[in-house]
Amino acid sequence: MSASININAFSDALVVLGTAGVVVPIVRRMGVNPVIGYLGAGALLGPLGLGSFTQTFPSLYWFTIADARDVEGIANLGVVFLLFLIGLELSFRRLMTMRRLVFGLGGLQVLVTSAIISGAAILTGQSSDVAIILGASLALSSTAIVLELLSSEGRLTTAAGRASFAVLLAQDLAVVPILVFISVLGADTGGSVLAHLSNALFKAAVAVAFLILVGRLLLRPLFQMVASTHSTELFVAATLFVIVGAGLAAHQAGLSMALGAFVAGLMLAETEYGKAIQATVEPFKGLLLGTFFFTVGMAIDFRVFLREPGWLLAAVLGLLAGKTLLIAILGRLFRLSWPTVIESSLLLGPASEFAFVSIGLAATLGLIEPRVSGFVVAVTAVSMVLTPLVALLGRHLAAKLSTERSDDPELSVRPPGEEEQAIVVGYGRVGKVVCSLLATHGLKYIAIDNEPADVARDRRDGHNVYYGDATEPGFLEACGLMQATGVIITVQSHTAIDEVVGRIRAVRPDVLIVSRARDANHARHLYSIGATDAVPETIEASLQLSEAALVGLGIAVGQAIASVHEKRDEFRHSLQEAALSKAALKEKRSAPPT
Repeated sequence: MSASININAFSDALVVLGTAGVVVPIVRRMGVNPVIGYLGAGALLGPLGLGSFTQTFPSLYWFTIADARDVEGIANLGVVFLLFLIGLELSFRRLMTMRRLVFGLGGLQVLVTSAIISGAAILTGQSSDVAIILGASLALSSTAIVLELLSSEGRLTTAAGRASFAVLLAQDLAVVPILVFISVLGADTGGSVLAHLSNALFKAAVAVAFLILVGRLLLRPLFQMVASTHSTELFVAATLFVIVGAGLAAHQAGLSMALGAFVAGLMLAETEYGKAIQATVEPFKGLLLGTFFFTVGMAIDFRVFLREPGWLLAAVLGLLAGKTLLIAILGRLFRLSWPTVIESSLLLGPASEFAFVSIGLAATLGLIEPRVSGFVVAVTAVSMVLTPLVALLGRHLAAKLSTERSDDPELSVRPPGEEEQAIVVGYGRVGKVVCSLLATHGLKYIAIDNEPADVARDRRDGHNVYYGDATEPGFLEACGLMQATGVIITVQSHTAIDEVVGRIRAVRPDVLIVSRARDANHARHLYSIGATDAVPETIEASLQLSEAALVGLGIAVGQAIASVHEKRDEFRHSLQEAALSKAALKEKRSAPPT
């Protein structure tokens, strides 16, 4: 018995997946930000682009989307996942590291920019409520594009990178009250703006307090129970359950799903499961957020470019110039140098992807007219497309300037997620000894282990250890592998050690890897696959035994230690030579005959 399948139902999913799997990799290779690729693909293939010609050319049905509502549900999940990850990354430690710039410079930027844009919107004839929505939406900058640009160019740790990061943190925090305000405004259109804002903040406070209370009681025990099964599938399922569940709980309270996901991420950020959850969510977030940007692109009406090109160009240039100038003035007030001010202000001048969320929500609730929302979406999209160009201009201008004084001292402090620190894989007896000695010598480290009960106990005792499986793709990156000064592997499993060394070498050919080894054969194997140093248990035990015996038999302690060190170096040298010889022989055998 065969079931009949409506193939047409899969055509929209095919278009979105094709964009993610084919179009975006192509534009990435061309040096274009993937967010812009999704926006462009959505505008071209959506119902306002080629999708509007499906009646005339039916074959286009398989390559376009004629109705945006068909992918709207999964696109909204992308926003929920993005807010969850922002909450997961916004730990209180990170906020406190740069609190003056985050709450001072960033907070002022959001408030002053919102007020100025709102005033301009009122002058064009918009109501005060709509003007506030427009001002708050356009005051934000693109976290996705700016951070990717800074990261890909290795500029996150520069003064301009950290200043931009601080402002983006403040903007990310502002997203939640903005969405709450729009939601409540749409639910109750009567009363003053102040009444709406007070009502929104009160409802948000009550809902957030409830979510935090429930989360503190349930989230950690839930993840400890799931992690104890050592099942990746169950861990993924639990993570998705928490994200969607928190979102639905907030929605039932009359707030946005994104708010609930944000609170859940914030609560999990300081737990031992934060890094593992971040690595788990990242692939889903990328695809779902890409789908969201694709649907946003579908809302870009090319007719706006043709109908009002002058106003559109004036609005884009006005937005870029106004935000850049304002951020530059505020940056100088906070004693940032001219190069830092110029580069960061130009980076933050374009609009944010959250403008699509907030303007779209306001349009859905009937707060903004379709003509106005379409124009603002077009302005946002064009300004975002220009972000790489203005970023290049900012770097060029900053390079031409010099300063005799240093920037704000806060900019020399790395946020916790960007610290250069060692990673210790395995926090059993050996791992604890290694971490203790690292701490004794003032070396920063992060420890990871895959035993949830042990990690929970060690966290309660104040140890800096996180739950996760180092053999899982993405987890080490979430723990800061790209900034790590070295990786020390202390686990016992031969297979796990090999997998971890292989994964590290695939992305960090230069990083120090010191690994525990079972015996000499295992050590030779580790050297051959990229370990910097391997410590065989059997050889090390014999060396320690020899040292104790020499001292006990009357040899001076210093002489005994020197002999043991010399013998250890001989072993290490012979194992490395054997690994190199084996690799050379293998390469010779695989070489084509001449």
